[in-house]
Amino acid sequence: MRILYVIQRYGEDVAGGAEQYCREIAERMAARGHEIDVLTTCASSYTDWQNTFPAGTVDINGVTVHRLPVARPREHWQFARLDQRMRGGQRPRPIELQREWMRIQGPFAPRVPEWLRERSHTYDVVVFVTYLYWTTWAGLRAVAGLLPTILQPAAHDEPPLQNSLFDSMFRLPDGFALFTPEEAELIERRFHLAPTGAVVGIGVEFDEVTPEAFRAEFGLGDAPYVLYVGRVDPAKGASELFDFFTTFKERNPSDLRLVYLGDPVVTMPEHPDVITTGFVSSDMRHRAMAGALALVQPSYFESFSMVLTETFAQSRPALVQGRCEVLRGHARRSGAALPYEGFAEFEVALQMLVEDPARADEMGRRGRAYVEREYDWEVVLDRYEDLVARVVGEWSPAVSESDAAARL
Repeated sequence: MRILYVIQRYGEDVAGGAEQYCREIAERMAARGHEIDVLTTCASSYTDWQNTFPAGTVDINGVTVHRLPVARPREHWQFARLDQRMRGGQRPRPIELQREWMRIQGPFAPRVPEWLRERSHTYDVVVFVTYLYWTTWAGLRAVAGLLPTILQPAAHDEPPLQNSLFDSMFRLPDGFALFTPEEAELIERRFHLAPTGAVVGIGVEFDEVTPEAFRAEFGLGDAPYVLYVGRVDPAKGASELFDFFTTFKERNPSDLRLVYLGDPVVTMPEHPDVITTGFVSSDMRHRAMAGALALVQPSYFESFSMVLTETFAQSRPALVQGRCEVLRGHARRSGAALPYEGFAEFEVALQMLVEDPARADEMGRRGRAYVEREYDWEVVLDRYEDLVARVVGEWSPAVSESDAAARL
């Protein structure tokens, strides 16, 4: 089958959960014998969408990648001012204001719709990854009805999802590839539709590693530590975690450390028990997970949380933000994570694991069993292939090419 993925940025050095997922699924579907293309932009950073990759077509690990230029980089001050206007005040927002927000949000690559229409007849299906960006909003509108389309929205309960701009877009795809049951429930609640498709999840690697190299590189010795993985960003809960952890240490003195592993968006204050590593390789990330007392996932907005399932694959437990439905769902189904809401519950949950390492180990074993059952890559790919085959098999043309062009 010939499959085209559309995503805002793509590459081996491009960080980001959706981007990492798209690269994994594209390469693994190619390895299963499918002909895989990716349509993306020349941007590498989501903060400004600067064109850093050359325009044109390249092969990356057996996947044909087509890059189109972004018309102009995003000015942070301009987007921040408009985004604040979209989030504050009274709703509904004027639709023209929402369209301008989408264009500035970007990445605005105006050749994407035309490129898709011109080549729609050469693919069996187009998969759009993430709902939020211009490439999906404009691209899906351009080709829905011309060939089978699948939306993998990576949706979570965040302010932009409430924009009426997305009401019609979520009714265009022929099927949805979803990460969790909670994502399906969110879409049904928000758009008053039962998303057709399947919950496919995201696969995880089960490499066996030991933590000694990680401990040695960052001077941890034998000290126990809890681990944060991802962008060190207040929007991901990183600052709240710092406050919770340092307060915990004041009230519960010990040699416990907190390790931030990931690129810093903000710099954490200096503290003797807090270590920031910056970006590390995937091997070193897994070693960090394998040696942790537990992962802490403090994010309020998650559509799946690959760092959580990667930690479970290393047989380690987690503390997770209880106000995030997706994380609470993983905790409930796995028995491997303790949800918390606010500092008091964080303190109790962390103290429980500090005082009872055997409990932490048992929770870690449950996490490993959970991801082996649900998120082994072969299991995920079987679900994914079944979904794609079903969408393609049930599809019939709905609009003409001129109708699709008129939507823009």
